[in-house]
Parts: sequence; C-alpha cells; structure tokens
Amino acid sequence: MAPSGMATALIGATVFDGTRLRDGQAVLIEAGKITGVMPEAKLPKGVEKQAVSGLLAPGFIDVQVNGGGGVLFNETRTIAGIAAIGAAHRRFGTTGYLPTFITDTQASMAEAIKAADAAMQARTPGVLGIHLEGPFLNPERKGIHRADLMRSISDQDVAMIDLPAGGRVLVTLAPEKTEPATIAKLTKSGIIVAAGHTKADLATIRKAQGAGLTGITHLFNAMPPMMGREPGPVGAALEDRQLWCGLIVDLHHVSAVSLRVALAARGPERMMLVTDAMPSVGSAEDHFELLGEKIMRVDGALVNDAGTLAGSDLDMASAVRNTVRQLGVPVEDALRMASLNPAAFLRLDSELGRIALGYRADLVLLNDNYKVKATWISGARQDER
Repeated sequence: MAPSGMATALIGATVFDGTRLRDGQAVLIEAGKITGVMPEAKLPKGVEKQAVSGLLAPGFIDVQVNGGGGVLFNETRTIAGIAAIGAAHRRFGTTGYLPTFITDTQASMAEAIKAADAAMQARTPGVLGIHLEGPFLNPERKGIHRADLMRSISDQDVAMIDLPAGGRVLVTLAPEKTEPATIAKLTKSGIIVAAGHTKADLATIRKAQGAGLTGITHLFNAMPPMMGREPGPVGAALEDRQLWCGLIVDLHHVSAVSLRVALAARGPERMMLVTDAMPSVGSAEDHFELLGEKIMRVDGALVNDAGTLAGSDLDMASAVRNTVRQLGVPVEDALRMASLNPAAFLRLDSELGRIALGYRADLVLLNDNYKVKATWISGARQDER
C-alpha cells in the first residue's frame, strides 16, 4: 500500500470504466478518489505503480442485502452487525450496499434506522444508507415476510423514516396499501420508493409513479404474473422503461427464460442486479433463523419447511457471472447492472459506478471466471484469497 495521501496507479488490467472496456490504461488514485485514467506512459513522475491483472471495474452496488457472514440485519441492528454484513459481501465485489430490514415491529425498525445512521456517521466501509422492505406490504403477497407484522404506513412512520447521515433510504411498499399523497410526502423528503410484495393493478402503479415511486423491488417475485388483461406490476415494469427494476439472478427466484424476456423487453438500462442476500452468504452455515422460522440452504436456494424462498444465497459476483453466462448478456451490460445502474437509482451516479475523474475509488478486480481478486473502497485495497 502507498502511504496515506500518496498517488497510486493501478496498471496492467483491462479497465471497464462504466461505459466501455479499455486496455492499456492506468487508473490513478489519490486520497480515496480517482484522479485520472490514462495510458501508463503518460503517468506523472513519483506515482507508485501497482501491477494488477484481470478485469478492473467499478465496485458492485447492492440495494438489497438482508444479511451475510452469518449475520441477519433484522436480528443484529447495530453498527457491528452492519459492518459484518458488509465485510462478508466485500469478498464478492460489493463496495456499496443498503443493509435491508424486512417486515418487523415499529420499534425494531426504529432501531435499524438508528443503526444505519450510526454506521454512516462512523463511515463504515460500503454503507450507503438503509432499505426498509416492509412492513407496508400486501399480506397476500407476503413471501417469507410475516403477514401479522404488516400494516399501513402511519404519520409516525413517515416522521421516523429519515435519511441516515447523508445516506439513502429506500422504502419498498405495496402501492395499493399506501395513499399516493403519502408516497409523495416520502419522495419529496428525498426517500426513494419502490413497489414490492404487491398485487397492485396497472393504474395503481401508474398513480404511485405520479407521486414519485421510481422502482420495482425484485421483479417477478412476490407479485402476480403478467396476464393478458391484467398486466399488474410486471406489465407495468416491462412497459415503462423509466422504472428501475431489481433482478435476483440466482436462477431460483426467476427462470432464465423470464429474465431474458424482461431484458429483451426493457433492455439493460434501468435493470439492477440485487442479491436479496441472507446470512448464509459468506458463511459455512447451512441454516439460520428468520423471525422465528428455520431457513435452510437446499440445492443453492434458501427455503423454510414449506419450501417458500427466503431471500437468497447469492453474491454479486455470482449474479454478474450468471447474467453473462446464463442469460447471454454482454459483460459491459452486466457490469453496469451491478454498478452504475444501482448508483443512478440511488442518485449517486455522480460519485459512484464509474472509473472516471473525481469518482470515489470503489473498485473490484475480477479474474476470467468473474471471481473477485481484490476490492478497493475509497482507495483502500483488500485482497481476496
């Protein structure tokens, strides 16, 4: 490592700058920022050169991370818990993430928001804010969430949901259970709102969009299928290219055929790879407890005793690999879906998601199999073994 404040140049890798692949380029880093991308021969004198090999790309950004490294955010609502989750996912290229709190009590949600705020203030590596996935959902599309804890959003909730220390707050809710005026109040305060665990019809989704809703949480999952006369949330998302859509590409949540159809209809521009990851990611444990239920890892999927999917055992590097190899998506598009697209969804694309002058030096180095060799968060390197 270069001494603090000294400029470092990463040389030798193929660079994906957020737009295109480039060979023969050096990436200059100083004080946690990218200060240049240039041919190695044009590097200024006095720069420490670090030789790397493989594919150097913007670090992955995951807007839906329930847990990792044996830790579940709902159960460990602390800075330490958030840091442990981030450390587990960093091994798989995630350099920015939203710890995700699923349907629970109001008191527990308040603790989760405070923990995210504290993690942001402590500059915990990778934390970008918080994702509240519930409890303002439709019990008829509960998935693994507890229906008895779902409820309508109250004025007290709106007042409690605040931006943690300059970070981002994403709220997933069912539009049919929430008044457009409430959605507008949330979005006008800077909160990002997505539809999920919903059976809203097309008109309801469009009204919510008019009030500021911009995203669809895990497209296809916890929502009715698209029908000829009832397009529902899936049809709303596939028709309107302005909606940002999260995709869980573990090939358990959604079939490869459905994912390819969605990408053919929409293109990759506002599609985001998400993991919906649980504590098993980065852990050898094959089971954990989620709100009183035992969840088991079975053939790569996480399920309860009834066989209901309970989040995923997916990491972002695997999501990229699956998107390229199983869906046939060009690597440039897959990498954008894992970095620049979620950065833009979070309105952070002026500082994250590109390898360009002035951007934060959040990077991932991949080998030919899209396995992670190293990551950088604000210029601090961590090698993987």
